[in-house]
Amino acid sequence: MDLEQGNIYHLYNQGNNRGKIFFTKENYYYFLRKIEQHICPYAALLAWCLMPNHFHLIIAVPVDNGEQVTPSDRLTPSHPVTINSSLAVMLRSYTRAINIQEQRSGSLFRERTKAEWLGSIESEKLKFENRNKEIPQIMTDIMEEYLHTCFRYIHNNPVKARLAKNATEWEFSSARDFASLRDGNLINWELCEQLGLSALK
Repeated sequence: MDLEQGNIYHLYNQGNNRGKIFFTKENYYYFLRKIEQHICPYAALLAWCLMPNHFHLIIAVPVDNGEQVTPSDRLTPSHPVTINSSLAVMLRSYTRAINIQEQRSGSLFRERTKAEWLGSIESEKLKFENRNKEIPQIMTDIMEEYLHTCFRYIHNNPVKARLAKNATEWEFSSARDFASLRDGNLINWELCEQLGLSALK
């Protein structure tokens, strides 16, 4: 997995052998704090959903203009922190904490976090590209719809899994934030508005 600047991705991973990754309510909250610490400084979070044995994130990786993070946040000048390295650190750190809590050892997550490309972003506006060539309008519409379809899909995961009757009943997703039932601070609201990500249906 290599998350490139200027692109939008659907990230997801699940427990090794489809095992649980969240064992208590506090585990969900702890993972959200990890997202705030390791993802939000390096990418715009557009949607999220945490399930008992897997997670989904939609992120936009901005073009690095040197202003996303302060020099003190970087590892070294020759090895800067990136969304790729920070995501890996987040999952390892969370795994260590759960292994201690559950008195277990070994991998908690599957070896690779999957990343589906949903489009590219330029100047905080959605712009799909194909090797820098203009794409016919019908293809742009198809790819933009894919982003919105993925947005709805991850929020409806708890309903599909019969953990909730509707998306906003599930506490551990951004659905409640988009429905104005909670004042969440992880989502990049300005970018979501520009991308038209608001309706859950």
